Amino acid sequence: MRALQVAHGNFFISTNEFVQWAALAALTEAGTMPCASARSSTSGGAPWWPRLRRIGLGVEVAPTGAFYVLANARRFGADSKALAFDILEHAHVGVTPGVDFGSRAEGYLRFSYANSLERIEEAMERIGRYLSRRRA
Repeated sequence: MRALQVAHGNFFISTNEFVQWAALAALTEAGTMPCASARSSTSGGAPWWPRLRRIGLGVEVAPTGAFYVLANARRFGADSKALAFDILEHAHVGVTPGVDFGSRAEGYLRFSYANSLERIEEAMERIGRYLSRRRA
């Protein structure tokens, strides 16, 4: 079953090939608009990733070229999958357990900021409240 879980995660964690070809076409044929969009997407994480630190999650390196960040959540438990499900159940925010990226990422959570700043702020509020109750 574990082998199937890993295979499933690898099939659905990234973009399909035909979408990647469409992205290449957009980047090579659409002028400057995709570049502006990419800049706003990657800088969009800047206002909130320090917030992860304030709510007790470790972020050693600021994200610079992606729309997600891997945060150390070991102080809240060693099982990242259990913690991710707890956050989903209690804070109603979906995060990815680090263990899905291999044993060295166990204890981490991956956060995506491919969303509006308003929704990200709401997610941070919910997770912050959940983690403060979990610490108490």
